[in-house]
Parts: sequence; structure tokens; C-alpha cells
Amino acid sequence: MGQHVETGGPESSGPLPNWVPTGARHYIAHTENGAPIRVLARAAGCHASTVLRQIRKVEMRRDDPLVDAVLRKLGNQNRAATATTHSVYKKDAKMKTPAPSKAIPDDATLAREAMRVLRRLCERGAVLAVAADMDKAVVVRDAPSGNSTRSAVVDAAVAQAMALKDWISPANTGRIVRYHITTAGRAALADFLEEFGMTPAPASGMAEAPAAFSYGKMAPEPSEDDISANRARMPIGESPLSALARRRDKDGTPFLSDALVHAGERLREDFELAQMDASVAQNWDHFLTAGTQSGSAVGNNGSGAPAEARARVKTALEHLGQGLSDVALRCCCYLEGLETTEKRLGWSARSGKIVLRIALMRLKRHYDETVGPGGPMIG
Repeated sequence: MGQHVETGGPESSGPLPNWVPTGARHYIAHTENGAPIRVLARAAGCHASTVLRQIRKVEMRRDDPLVDAVLRKLGNQNRAATATTHSVYKKDAKMKTPAPSKAIPDDATLAREAMRVLRRLCERGAVLAVAADMDKAVVVRDAPSGNSTRSAVVDAAVAQAMALKDWISPANTGRIVRYHITTAGRAALADFLEEFGMTPAPASGMAEAPAAFSYGKMAPEPSEDDISANRARMPIGESPLSALARRRDKDGTPFLSDALVHAGERLREDFELAQMDASVAQNWDHFLTAGTQSGSAVGNNGSGAPAEARARVKTALEHLGQGLSDVALRCCCYLEGLETTEKRLGWSARSGKIVLRIALMRLKRHYDETVGPGGPMIG
């Protein structure tokens, strides 16, 4: 994904990761190393006024706490590398450059985490909340009950990099700052989805979530007896749970409580993280019923967070059992609309929401028993 890798000239590159924008590289080279603007311009092959505008633009953005924090980290890392280089005796042929700071994400980490967070920020009413001096940021959105639902957690270092890339912008000032996704962030998300094999797909009758994305290339709409051709469709705008949670029972209470929505979102979070390991093929078809069992198993290969997430999804679906795991996988993970699910499973109209609520109740009980009531989302 070449458009996300921005490099400057020799004086501006230094020990910084590739994701650092050219303007920020010039800013650090000029303010930390004292590199003249004309020298930076010659190295970058542009006019000096262009570099000057880049530097001024970055300086004006330091009122943003995330941008200020990441510029401090990048400046400190640049100074440390420069000091080490100058202090090493010239005869030492094995001179080494210090390793990048662990507080600064590498390119792979930023791509993986940013895609996950940007997708959440595209949901209706979602913001990234960052508190001063906290090492984590959270994505929250307003629930139909009026409370806020947490849908993702991300390291503050990743949020800082996203702010420097102008993928998110602050909506307020104060101790807790809320960030919205920007136009540049949506464009970056589209590039990430394409890189990870998720291409835009038509809606196919999902009333609750009209804008859809899918894993891999889209296949024709499957028939009732050929549902194995189904692809996991991942809407950006809103999940079926969010739409269903806005509905009310006859007594005025929400059809889905915040706790049930949280359980479904946790399953979805694990499911999405499990897809991040491109070396292991994901196949969940054997959890689907109504003639969709393929006999294939979910691979347990791989390691790290994606492998752990696969294991959690597999355990949760096995706990739900046949039938309930089907509707949970379709609506919570594939984000398939209830109308589509009812049609494919041959259910009567408006019966899917009842089965889904039962599945979420059992899923909540599973999470309460394994991670405790209101257990944290992964991230």
C-alpha cells in the first residue's frame, strides 16, 4: 500500500518508521536536527516554500494532544539516534543505530490496528475518546438506551499515529478529547480493506445495514441449497445489533439490552481480529446449519492475538450450539441482516430477532462465566 508510506530526503528520513508523513519528517529534521529548509527542499525535490508550508502546518497542529505527543516521541527518538551516532568513536566500524522506540508503532501494527479502529469509527455516532495520561484509547458510541457502548480499545500510541496521519480529528478540547474519522481516514480505510482482501459489495437486501463490504471477491447471491458460496459481508455504517437495539418492546424497554449488545460486539471484535492473520485461512461454515455444514474445521495454526481470537470465537460458537451459533455468526460476525438470515434459513418473518436475542443471552452467560460480568473488550 504505497500511498501510506511517505519518505523524505536523506536529512528527513532518519530512524523514523515509514508511516511518518513527509511534512512531519521535515518538521523534525528542521526543529530537532537544525536542517535548513533549502537543504530539505533539495533532498525532497520540491521548492523551499513547500517545505516551509509543511513545517508551519505541523506546528499549528500541536494543539492536538495526540499530535503533540507523537511528535515528542519521534523527536526524542531522532535525538537519541543522532546523539548515539555522534558519540560513537569514528574508528568503530560496528556502529549501530538504536532500535525504534516500542512506544511508536511499526508499519504493520499501525495498518492492522488502524483498520480495526477506523471501521468502528465509521459506525453511526462512534467517536474515539482519549483521556490525558492514559495508555489506551476507546471507541464508544451512543446506545439506544442513552448510555455509551464501548466497541474497541486501542493503544494510545496507535491513536497518536492516526492523528498525525490526519485520519482522525478532535471535536473538542479538555481532559477527555473525542475524535471523529476524517475524509482522509475513510480513504485510508478503503485502501486497508483492499489490501486485506475486503472489497466493496452490493447490499443484497440487508435492510439494517445497507453499505456492505466482503472478504475476498464477491460470488453470486447463493440459492437456498447453495449457501456455502456465501461470503462474510462486513458493513461499515451500522451492525444489525445496533439497529435491533433501537427497537422497543410493548412496555417501552429496548428489545436488546446494552449487555446483550456488548456480548455480540465482543464476538464480532474477536471475529475481526481472527481475520488479521493472512497466513491462516478462516472457514466457519461448519457452524452454519440448514444444510450448510461443509465438514471443514477452523484452523488452529498461527500464533499471537489472531490465533487467540480464533480460539475464543470457536469456544463461544461451540457453547451456543447448533442453530444459535448460526444466527450469531451471521448477524454478529458476518453482519448479515435479519431479513436475509430469515430467508436463507427458511424462518418466518420477524422470528429471527427472537432467536438472535436467545443466542445473545446465552453468549452473555458464556462471557460472564469465562471473563466475568461486563468483561473488557479485546484490543
